[in-house]
This record gives sequence, C-alpha cells and structure tokens, in this order.
Amino acid sequence: MATYHSAQQVHDEEGFQYHVGVKPGDVARRIMLVGDPARADKVASRFDSIRVRRENREYVTITGPYCGHELTVTATGIGTDNTEIAVIELTQCVEDPTFLRVGSCGALQDGISLGDLIVSTGALRLEATSTHYVPEGYPAVAHHEVVLALMEAARDVRDRAVHTGVTATACGFYGAQGRTIPGFPPRDPDLTQKLSGYGVKNLEMEASLLFTLATLRGLRAGAVCAVYASRKADTFVDTSIKDAAESAAIEMGLAALEVLRRMDSARGDAPCWTPSAGLAKK
Repeated sequence: MATYHSAQQVHDEEGFQYHVGVKPGDVARRIMLVGDPARADKVASRFDSIRVRRENREYVTITGPYCGHELTVTATGIGTDNTEIAVIELTQCVEDPTFLRVGSCGALQDGISLGDLIVSTGALRLEATSTHYVPEGYPAVAHHEVVLALMEAARDVRDRAVHTGVTATACGFYGAQGRTIPGFPPRDPDLTQKLSGYGVKNLEMEASLLFTLATLRGLRAGAVCAVYASRKADTFVDTSIKDAAESAAIEMGLAALEVLRRMDSARGDAPCWTPSAGLAKK
C-alpha cells in the first residue's frame, strides 16, 4: 500500500507520482506528449524496445530506445488541466526534460488542408489553467530550438504541407471553440472568425499551458498538430486521412526529438544551439 506524506507534492516513498504513476528512472529526458492513449502505443511501436510501461487513470507512459537513444511518450488525455498534471509530475522524475506535443487541431486559415501539419511558434492563451501561474498578458512561446528541430524534420515530410504559426489553445471543444450545438449556444459564436483575422493558424486544447509551464521551469517545449478539421470550410477528416495524418505527425515528432539530441550533442557546453554548431552525426 502506497503511503503519501505531503499534500503539496503527492508521491510515495519510491517517488511514484500520484496521477501519472511513474517514478525517477522511468522517464527519459526527451518526452513526447500525446492526448490519446492509443496514440502512445502507436508511438511506442516505433521504439527499438520497451523498457518501461506505466498506466494510471487516463495516463499512459512508455519509455524505450528510439534510434538507440531513450525517449518517453506520455498520453495525457484531453485539455490543459490534464497536461498540467502530466508536465509537473514528469518533471519530478527526470532532470531538465524537453517536451514535444504531438496532437490534432482545427485549421483557421485558408490554404491549410485536412491532413496537413502545423508547428506552433506560440499560443494564444484562451484557457484558465495557465492563469494560476502567470498573468493574462504573459506570452506562451514554443522554445526556438524545438521549433527549429521540427522544421528540420519537416524537410522529410513529402506527402503533405507543413505550416508554422501562432496557435490558440481553448479550454474545451464545443462552446470554448465557438461550436454551435442545438441547445448549447456558445457565448462567442464568431470566435474562429476573430482568431482567423488575428492570423492564428489553428485551434487546439493543450499547447499554451505546456509552453507556459516549460518557460517557467526553464525547459524546452514545442508542438506539432495534424489538421483534423477546417473551421472555415466546416469539414472534418475521414478515417483514412486521419490515420495518415496522425502517422505523419508521429514520424515528424520522433524525427524532431532525434534532431534535438543531435543539436544538444553538437553544441557541447554552449548555453544554446546556434546554426554554426551544425548537427552531430546520427
């Protein structure tokens, strides 16, 4: 039976975290975050082998080598509240991790097709979780090294477009994203039109909280999302497009995490990676 000694940091004597169910030694320094537990298994199927698999509540964490170097994938479920728990508890188990969200989104601009990929450079905070840490004007920004690694990985994406830009993070799927459902009228049905006018590329439910927490802790974080919906065209992916887009996002995310490893190796003791450092050999 687990024994917990604090209501602040809730873990047992071995360090098992109360919600995500992992302990120090279970988690690699490069972590992919996904929402869907089934997507975590799809990511892990690409690992060379599985060293750790933990499941607790909606959280699934799998660690193993990829291209000979360890990665962790954690399924967080949906939303910023779940993501907050995952990020905080995972950082209790490994020093200075890098987080990369691989998820899905709705596109807000013309010229973005279903199945395309979008790399977030920053996120508009339309959720409340991050306001418990920072004021409303605080910017939620992806780490530049993660963005660069994603765009390097995008060079190998041949069958779909990869876009970059600002993301908006909502606290829900329906009213919070301006969807009009009979009997449940949203307060702001014109939300997506306004966001499009601001130049926002896509709408999802996790990125701004991830970026905010990572910046507070001095960590790196980024996000790439597959486009499952076009809000302007009012269209949604069918299964074949969805599966291919999800696979492309996973492959790009894994490639980006490998690029980050090579960037870290090339920079040596420098405080950050610069283009002149190049990339270490694979």
